[in-house]
Amino acid sequence: MISKTTIDNVFEAARVEEVIGDFVQLKKSGSNFKGLSPFSDERTPSFMVSPVKQIWKDFSSGKGGNAIAFLMEHEHFNYPEAIKYLAKKYNIEIEETEQTDEQKEAADERESMYLVSEFAKDYFHKILLNAEEGKAIGLSYFKERGFTLETIKKFQLGYSPNIWDAFTSEALRKGYQLEFLEKTGLTIVKDDASTGSATKQFDRFKGRVMFSIQSLSGRVLGFGGRILTNEKKAAKYLNSPESDIYHKSKVLYGIYFAKQSIAKEDNCYLVEGYTDVIQMHQLGIENVVASSGTALTPEQIRLINRLTPNITVLFDGDAAGQRASLRGIDLILEQGMNVRVCSFPEGEDPDSFSKNNTLHEVQEYLSENSKDFIQYKASLLVAEAQGDPIKKAGLIRDMVESIAKIPDTIKREIYVQECARIMDIKEDVLFNTLAQIRNKESKGGEPKSAAKQGKTMEVVAKEKVEKIDRQYVLERKIIESLLLYGSHKETFEDIVIQENEAGELVEKHIELELFVYEKIYLELQQDEIEFANDTFKELYSKIMDSLNITREDFKIEEYINSLEMSESSEVSTIIMDYDKYHLHRWDAHEIYVKLKEQTISQYVMQTILYLRKFYINERILKLLENVKAAGSSREIMEEVMDYKKLDKIISEKLGSTI
Repeated sequence: MISKTTIDNVFEAARVEEVIGDFVQLKKSGSNFKGLSPFSDERTPSFMVSPVKQIWKDFSSGKGGNAIAFLMEHEHFNYPEAIKYLAKKYNIEIEETEQTDEQKEAADERESMYLVSEFAKDYFHKILLNAEEGKAIGLSYFKERGFTLETIKKFQLGYSPNIWDAFTSEALRKGYQLEFLEKTGLTIVKDDASTGSATKQFDRFKGRVMFSIQSLSGRVLGFGGRILTNEKKAAKYLNSPESDIYHKSKVLYGIYFAKQSIAKEDNCYLVEGYTDVIQMHQLGIENVVASSGTALTPEQIRLINRLTPNITVLFDGDAAGQRASLRGIDLILEQGMNVRVCSFPEGEDPDSFSKNNTLHEVQEYLSENSKDFIQYKASLLVAEAQGDPIKKAGLIRDMVESIAKIPDTIKREIYVQECARIMDIKEDVLFNTLAQIRNKESKGGEPKSAAKQGKTMEVVAKEKVEKIDRQYVLERKIIESLLLYGSHKETFEDIVIQENEAGELVEKHIELELFVYEKIYLELQQDEIEFANDTFKELYSKIMDSLNITREDFKIEEYINSLEMSESSEVSTIIMDYDKYHLHRWDAHEIYVKLKEQTISQYVMQTILYLRKFYINERILKLLENVKAAGSSREIMEEVMDYKKLDKIISEKLGSTI
């Protein structure tokens, strides 16, 4: 268990904009930051971070909370893992109490797989640096590739002994379970045919140099292993199999080491192999990642898009590598990103070119030879179409099909103009072709049927007539008032009934200075109002408890840190919704937001009065239903009239408040 002192130190040091900035490219937007959602596929930023309140809100997925909540959502950390991650980031020493056997057993399966993977990374690295076989084979290989000891340690490169069960035996001896060794793919388990029931286990990566594949936050997800012998039956490169923690289509090699540089340079170099990444990184070009030999996927592109909208694809100088690049370009364009392409000289790749040139020479080459995708496609394919009009027409259509994938209208038009210039063809022809391609539906290319269009209209119509749940919104605005203004001391106008000199009862207006939370509490208590929404009911109780203790020292960021994750998310949503949707036509539903010219006391009283008015109208409707059920009742009708008088008084008060 992590001590409370450590947790308090972490909360005090952690800045939500710094933590999230490691994973999402954030841009200043007033007093907040905004960026693309890391939880959904979007092209318009709807992810907001508030440095003042130390919270974040993702409007596309509905998630929100503090820095801890982000790590738990994004990296699938549990609470202790998130604390440890932040402690490491901010150089805070972790104080832990001894875990009981029950607590150790409670660790979930995913965590067990992470622990096994972390152990494997350390084991392979230790073998590489310290064991005779590791130094003679693995370390020698990496040094021949030009990697320094510093680089080898930074990327935690390793070596798996050329013995059938060297790693598995050591892991079992250290107490790691065979179940998780098998589930991570580090160990292969097979039935022993000679005994019938017993099993054999052996290392998947026997006799290979090892590359650990890490997540954006640095957690070990899987491994890549390269064999150094000339065995014909063995694959040159072998990757971990798919597992609960490793999905090769969703990870990029080197992203953990590259993320800060990618965000800083506002560009990401995309290469193919592990050694390409390491060699460029060692040279000083750190904003580089690899697809690790797999075909580029939308998930990998979106991972980069969280950090920058700009990708430069680097490919080998051979023709096959250049042709392969075309398949990935369209995927990148489809995600709304800006893509450039750079090919190296014949016989060179990013690894060899970085090894044989200085940092300045490589940077200069990349700058001078990075082409826009239209120029690249034209230069690559135009030679093939030389003198052949049919091939040239096919080439032009191929380029327009790529342009059609770009979601941004302005970008599409600019690229059409560029394509027309390069290929010496009229823009009108290209625009017509573009329109034909884009008008086709992705499935079958048929226009929408009348039935489909009718269904769409029906959905829109339903959305338009959907009723606002006024009670939910009003209760939510009470919580919002407590969060934003609860610790403010305001002057409230009240009315008391007094007897004048003539013995008559008259209204007298008085002014009271109260904390906002006190006023809300007194008003709701007076009417015996209880929240219908269970979440708001729980939050109301907790906020009141906190405000009673802290009063004017109440801080939203500290209050959020004391909540459960679901409650933290709800509070963040309420606060950030206020920032994003300050005016949202609530007035049409008798729900008002605070205007600049209003005082806090006016706004709070207005919200309370509307909630009171809502309950009165609900009561009137219920009484009228009773009249219908039981027949005419004088007593009930008198009660209805009393409530209507009260409703009129409140309406008059609201008129003056507004």
